[in-house]
Amino acid sequence: MYESFAAEFEAHARDGAYNAHYDRPALLELLGDVAGLDVLDAGCGPGLYAEELLARGAAVTAFDASPEMVKLARRRVGSRAEVRTWDLERPLAWLPDAAYDVALMALVLHHVEDRPLALAELHRVLRPGGRLVVSTSHPTTDWLLKGGGYFDRVPIEETWQTSWAVRYWRQPLEAWCEEFADAGFLIERLVEPRPAPTMAARHPEVHQALERAPGFIAFRLVKA
Repeated sequence: MYESFAAEFEAHARDGAYNAHYDRPALLELLGDVAGLDVLDAGCGPGLYAEELLARGAAVTAFDASPEMVKLARRRVGSRAEVRTWDLERPLAWLPDAAYDVALMALVLHHVEDRPLALAELHRVLRPGGRLVVSTSHPTTDWLLKGGGYFDRVPIEETWQTSWAVRYWRQPLEAWCEEFADAGFLIERLVEPRPAPTMAARHPEVHQALERAPGFIAFRLVKA
């Protein structure tokens, strides 16, 4: 769904409040030291995370369903990482079992229809004790913004920015935890991120709001 506005998203995400000063710092902290590790960036977008992971010494494989996003990611990382077009709705047939130490899904999983398949495949390609770091929109925030019942499991279609038509799933926290457990993961850490200090100067109103209530939630899962 990001295909038609890939370039706009890249420009936005480089310094956007929610991407550059909120999600990325939180997930990079959860990932910890990746030097010398094999890392899979699932749903890599324009390669902003892949670029940082490479800078931190990881060996990176990345993929995205959007060919335009893949072009942008390849332009960013060059030959330093393998980047290809692939959809998380399909088995990761090109990846062998137990090939990666760490997998990353940054603000991707809530867009996936067949989440059990995606999570099972990521579990398969991780080595024993491997970790999956995931971020998604916060269930409580979604409920307060959208109304209805907190325990609803429903797709949401809306427009971001001025013209970005997106679809994602809203569900309660217990549903996310259930899907992780069913795929064979244990929750090692759960984080409700605080905005990075850099956001205060760049995006003061968003910084103030996120100091009061979370926008996203992040998990570090371990392959049981």
